[in-house]
Amino acid sequence: MTDVEKYLFDLRGYIVIEDVLNADEVTELNRLIDENHPGVNEDSHKKHSGGFLTWGQALVDLIDHEAIMPRLKFILGDGFRLDHYYAIYMEQDGTASRLHGANTPYDPPEYYHYREGRMYNGLTVVTFNLADSGPEYGGFCCIPGSHKANYQCPSEIRDGHTDSECVVIPEAKAGSVVIFTEATTHGTATWTAEHERRSLLFKYSPAQQSWATNHIQPPVGVTLTPRQELLFELPYFSKRKSLFNDDLAVKPDY
Repeated sequence: MTDVEKYLFDLRGYIVIEDVLNADEVTELNRLIDENHPGVNEDSHKKHSGGFLTWGQALVDLIDHEAIMPRLKFILGDGFRLDHYYAIYMEQDGTASRLHGANTPYDPPEYYHYREGRMYNGLTVVTFNLADSGPEYGGFCCIPGSHKANYQCPSEIRDGHTDSECVVIPEAKAGSVVIFTEATTHGTATWTAEHERRSLLFKYSPAQQSWATNHIQPPVGVTLTPRQELLFELPYFSKRKSLFNDDLAVKPDY
């Protein structure tokens, strides 16, 4: 994680990493989705849907992509786990989702702290964008810095959604990744583009934490590396194996 990324994540609660996936990789992932697309709801023109890890190896290999693992280690510490995942599909006029999350009131699974020279985060989201999104189109929106807010977000701002001057829609082109802490007030802006929004959201938790009572299971019909298998382990802390030892992957240099 670069010094600029550390600063921006601490300042805003999110970062955008460009060109994580090249054009061929985006095309292949979209092809797998085309073959298994669940469709969108007729009334909302959008759909949240999980289960896509069984659709092909290229999708599975996103969960520990080389571009995200060292950044997640800095954000969450070693031993973090994949808590849950889903895709968001939106067609033109896809409806917005409410603004949610914040530093205040305190929510134990979704937090941001800074102590003794390092950051500590709860549930953290990695979003792979397979289509262009941003102010021109819609998609992910948030209130930068709200992961450190000391006052509860006023209803006028929550209800105003993207009409509120403090809400931004970051530009995130196809192939980019957005990483954000769930402690940041965030939501989804109305989708206005002619092309379909396709965003794959992987949500990671610290080693000992789970957002829900049920836990996701490894996908069937695909091959998992030893490190990917560790990401599906149940939450616990004591003697948890490192995700970055020499037998699993090259240790990040930061």
